[in-house]
Parts: sequence; structure tokens; C-alpha cells
Amino acid sequence: MGLIRTVLGDVAAGDVGLIQFHEHVLFDIVPPGANGDTAAEILPWDRFQTDYLSNVNPANAHQTDVTIAAAELRAFAAAGGSLIVDQSVAGLARDAAGLAEASRASGVHVVAAAGTYTAPFLDAAQIAMTTAEMADLFTAEIKTGLDDTKVRAGLIGEIGCSWPLEPVEHRALLAAVDAQHRTGASISVHPGRDPGACLQIIDILGTAGADLSRVVLCHMDRTYPDGTGVAALLDQGICVEWDFFGIEQSHYWMGDVELPTDRCRLRLIDAMVAAGHGDRIVISHDICTRTRLRHWGGHGYGHVLTNVVPLMRRLGFDPATIQNLVRDTALRLLTLKE
Repeated sequence: MGLIRTVLGDVAAGDVGLIQFHEHVLFDIVPPGANGDTAAEILPWDRFQTDYLSNVNPANAHQTDVTIAAAELRAFAAAGGSLIVDQSVAGLARDAAGLAEASRASGVHVVAAAGTYTAPFLDAAQIAMTTAEMADLFTAEIKTGLDDTKVRAGLIGEIGCSWPLEPVEHRALLAAVDAQHRTGASISVHPGRDPGACLQIIDILGTAGADLSRVVLCHMDRTYPDGTGVAALLDQGICVEWDFFGIEQSHYWMGDVELPTDRCRLRLIDAMVAAGHGDRIVISHDICTRTRLRHWGGHGYGHVLTNVVPLMRRLGFDPATIQNLVRDTALRLLTLKE
């Protein structure tokens, strides 16, 4: 079945069980320019309001403690999980050595990510890189190692994109296609929040020669909250991702969007499955705040397996569809293509 490249080395795809494709195990997603102490304690009586505003609070958007990360991964394993993809690319405090330590301590497979995030999170040297330099870097991150370590990435992205698209982000998309050709890795893209962003990204990647069947567009939950527009993406041969599972509130802290709940997400996914797209959908939590972790009273990385899968069964999802959503499609995307 091929190989998946984890932070502890390559593993046979057939040895991997249930997967969460888009998470952040160690992260610093504090908005640029935000004020506040990232080490501040999140107190129980402040937890709801902190969570309601998500990463607005710098302390909530920062978790770099490997010991806590390992405990969260052990809880994921206890829920039946086997592998988590940490999509923290450059700009999001990617910690390759820390991911390896947390994986080793927990027994959970972890896949790290090559690539860069949105322009505001990048430093001057990263913004100045040419497309060729970025392609060489992304390729080396998969073939050689990340950030002066021997820990290798197994996925390209989430490549960060804004709306309108910044020049460095455009170059990163082109570099990701080059790196895909040279490594056999799939590409994950964080699109800008405008509904037009996804089709623009597909056009850029397709024109550059990407294998669109091995490209995932993230965050359908906030880009197309009622599902309108997703079918047009799937018609292009792309994969899509609902990755806000566990966010059970309509309020979106980064824009005037009414978010779907888990049940609504499943209803939208079911419609896409009925239209014949069931093997090109992945789901996850995209945990990138403390209050969504069990250590701070959140649902943790096991929520989909513990709560959403039983909900799928109650809603009549067939076993093959569930298997696609929690393992098989992600497994295909993570298996390095010859």
C-alpha cells in the first residue's frame, strides 16, 4: 500500500488505523500584532468566553508544551486514534523535534508538514523567497528534514493563503506543485475566507500541473458554511475538508459567518456523498487553541471518533462512508506517490 512519512520515520500505510488529517499538536497561532501574555493561565470561570473568541486571546492560541501534547495524543489513542497530521507549517511555531518527542512518548503516529503559512505570519526572509527557493525548501523538508533536524515532513501544507492572495502566497502555491512532483506528497491549502478564493487556488494549482486528486482545500465550514459552492470544487477533482468538528457554536470569531454545527456538517457531507464525492472528503477538528484541548476542558483530538462517528451511524451513514471519512481518504492522501 506504500509508505507514510511520519516524524519517527516511514511506516507502511497498512499499519495505520484511524486518522485525524488536520490538527495542530504544538502551535503558536497568535494573530500578528495581538497584545497579551501567551503564558497566562486560562481560568475555569473565563473558559467559555475565551473559547467563544477562540484565538483572539494570545494565551489561548499558544501551546508549545510537549508534555501536554503527549498527554493529548495518548487520549486520542485511547479513543481509537492511530495517526494525527500536524499542519503547523513555517510561521506557526512548527516544532519538528517536539512533535517527534510527543509521538514517541504517546505511541501515536504524527505527520509533520512542509510549507509556509499566510504572509502576515512570515518573516522578511521567508517573504523574499523566490518560487524556486521555496520549491527547493519544501522538497528538502520532505526528503531531508525540517528546520535543521532530521525529522521529515509527510505532507505539503497547509499552505496559507489570504484574500486577496499575497504574492508570496502565490509563489508558495506554485512551489507546492513543484514539490509535489518531486516528492509524491499531497498538498493541503488554507484558502482565503472569500468564497472565490478556492476556485482561484484550484486554477493556480491546475495550471501549474498539480495532481488535483491529491490536493485538499481546508475549512469548508467557514468558507461555505451552508455548503453552497462545495460541489463546484469537487467537480474540479479536488478534495475538500470539513475541519471545525467540535466547534458547536454559530459565532465565527474571525468574520460575519454563521458556522454549522457537527450535525449540520454531517448533513452537508451526506449530500456530497450522495452526489458521488464520498471518497474525496476528509474531516478533522483543526485544534489550534488551548480551550479545545482536554487539558483545558475541551473535546480533544478524539471527539470525531468518540462522538461524531456514533452520530454518523445514527444518521444512517453506511460503514464504507464512515471508513472513508476517518481513515481511507486521508490514508490515500498521506501515502507518498511513486
